Amino acid sequence: MYLTQFQTFSIILSVALGAMITRFLPFIFFPENKEPPQIVHYLGRVLPPSMMGLLVVYCLKNVTVLQAPFGLPELASIFLIVILQKWKRNVLLSIGGGTVLYMFIINYFGI
Repeated sequence: MYLTQFQTFSIILSVALGAMITRFLPFIFFPENKEPPQIVHYLGRVLPPSMMGLLVVYCLKNVTVLQAPFGLPELASIFLIVILQKWKRNVLLSIGGGTVLYMFIINYFGI
């Protein structure tokens, strides 16, 4: 697909404006000297774990435990993620370690 210069510029401008709006709106609606509503505090507390749970369910939705490899690569990766998170309390390390282990298992063992 070929885009004209105007179309390319329009796409870049739209994406940049969308990113800027989503970054600046919280500072406009909730200035530093104004206390955010309780619902915002509540959502800030419950949404991150909820999103992580949603992503885990989404990632495991196609795992079959009745056929080989019986979900063992996923189970090993989840186990490593939990261990790393309890030990180091570093989300990036935990997710990265689990991903590396999972990719190693499925590529090395040909699963």
